Amino acid sequence: MGKRSSFPRRKADDYSTPLKGVMPVIPHLRAERIVTFVEPCSGAGNLVAHLCRFGFLCAFARDLRDGFDALTCDPNIFQGADAIVTNPPWSRHVLHPMIERFSDILPTWLLFDADWVHTKQAAPYIDYCSTIVSVGRLKWMPGTKHSGKDNCCWHRFDRRHSGGPRFIGRPSNETAKSYVGAPAPC
Repeated sequence: MGKRSSFPRRKADDYSTPLKGVMPVIPHLRAERIVTFVEPCSGAGNLVAHLCRFGFLCAFARDLRDGFDALTCDPNIFQGADAIVTNPPWSRHVLHPMIERFSDILPTWLLFDADWVHTKQAAPYIDYCSTIVSVGRLKWMPGTKHSGKDNCCWHRFDRRHSGGPRFIGRPSNETAKSYVGAPAPC
């Protein structure tokens, strides 16, 4: 999935989001008073399940593999939610149009590689990226010994924002646990 990976990519960059990747964004969603979210790249539903465990409500979850195209769908289906929260495909030809489209509709939290922000291709999007939350390396393949080769971040985009992002580094494990609190029952 990353630029240094030697294995074949999965179709549509379909990698389930591990809980470790979700926990760093929880305090930020709560600080924004987000209650409901939509997940337009839901895959097997791991991200939705993790967020629901922490008390967030999923208003809509679909994926390309069930015939839903987030880049061409009616934007009204996103209405009624507080934010878009997703682990989108990292392929730039898909990611960049998603950043543009989603950030026009609702505040949008996207989980993807941390290196992106340091590239020329990120320049058109940085002004309306309000927050970057470091996650670190994640284990995308359950049952393997090693994590991925790329660090990850949550990137928050909103076309109403200007002035670029605020960066939030990784908290200690103790701090992260205190931010998150106990998950709500499913």
